[in-house]
Amino acid sequence: MLHHRTLALAAVAALGLTTAPVFAQAGDTITLGAAVSLTGKYSTNGGHTQKGYDLAVKKINDAGGVKVGGKTYKIEVRYYDDESTPARGAELAERLIQQDGIKFLLGPYSSGMTKAIAPVTEQHKVPMVEANGASRSLFTNNYKYLFAILSTSEKYLASAVTLAAENAEALGKKPSEMKVALAFENDNFSQDVRAGVLEDLKKNNMKVVIDDELPRDLNDMSATLTKVKALKPDMLVVSGHSKGAATAIRQLDQMQIHVPILAMTHCDAAGIIKKFGKAASYTLCGTQWAPSLTYSDKLFGTAADFAKEFDKAYGYEPPYQAAESAAAVEVYANAFERAGSLDPQKVRDALASTDMMTFYGAIKFDDTGKNIAKPMALYQVLDGKYEVVAPSKFAQTKAVVPAPTD
Repeated sequence: MLHHRTLALAAVAALGLTTAPVFAQAGDTITLGAAVSLTGKYSTNGGHTQKGYDLAVKKINDAGGVKVGGKTYKIEVRYYDDESTPARGAELAERLIQQDGIKFLLGPYSSGMTKAIAPVTEQHKVPMVEANGASRSLFTNNYKYLFAILSTSEKYLASAVTLAAENAEALGKKPSEMKVALAFENDNFSQDVRAGVLEDLKKNNMKVVIDDELPRDLNDMSATLTKVKALKPDMLVVSGHSKGAATAIRQLDQMQIHVPILAMTHCDAAGIIKKFGKAASYTLCGTQWAPSLTYSDKLFGTAADFAKEFDKAYGYEPPYQAAESAAAVEVYANAFERAGSLDPQKVRDALASTDMMTFYGAIKFDDTGKNIAKPMALYQVLDGKYEVVAPSKFAQTKAVVPAPTD
């Protein structure tokens, strides 16, 4: 485990204790602020997010810190627990900026939390580099201080629909004869994923036979799966963050339902291989990043090098939420150095002109603040491992479609 001040601050924040104000340019330290889900329904991914931030901070500091206008600074992060509640996230962003004097924010986990915080950072003209808010609705508000390093949500499962269409013949059908079931959480992210999937299905003339909303607590999708059992769709698409992914695999297994093509988000973050073993086999999973991708940078080395370092620090292979979070800190460090200043406006302008390669992938922002330089990838669970099967440029192996029935 890592032991440095970021974790101490997190512990203080989690206990709800007050501390003396920390200013973004205090002494030789740049303090970034972050409201992250350490409790509540997003706590699993909130933990991955925090660990990604912490590992990058440690790596940058161990390498000598950040050089800004001839002076060298260390980086640290002040955390608060947003409790997976948007209103709390907005309140904490206000606290970080107004009470703690923080001039630079890292994003929370999830699109809904990011959507709650973005108006606050925009109002105060405080840059926020976020790594876990992919909803395309975030980028339609003319925000000037929001920068997202991940691919937007409508692209998450496009590769899965394309893959299904390409393999329709293996099911003895044309793409237009394929039946599809959808089950999505009613949050910004998942509904955007759904919108992208519907567009892709329409392009391939595939028929939607089930279009259900997951229950709010994400604990039970048996009502949807009962329909799946009766209607026998060729493809089931699920998006409900980590909890939804785990519920889907668990209940498909319990109800002994076989779907030729199962595609979902958040497989690796939910740990479906470790938790469910063979039951997770052949699942297709949208991913922002994978250790096998051929990206690299000077700080971490290759994507595989980052994965090894994360595993050494935390005892598990990093899901993409941790990787993109680490890359967000790298983007800040790069912007500080190029700005040659810690003036928020100058740093904001440097962020807007970012054009860099990281172990996580290429990062370049358009005028709306989203990253336009990195594609999504698609995993499949094969022989107890996540193997990249799309896009073909990055594929480690060919996808197995349809899933075998044994």
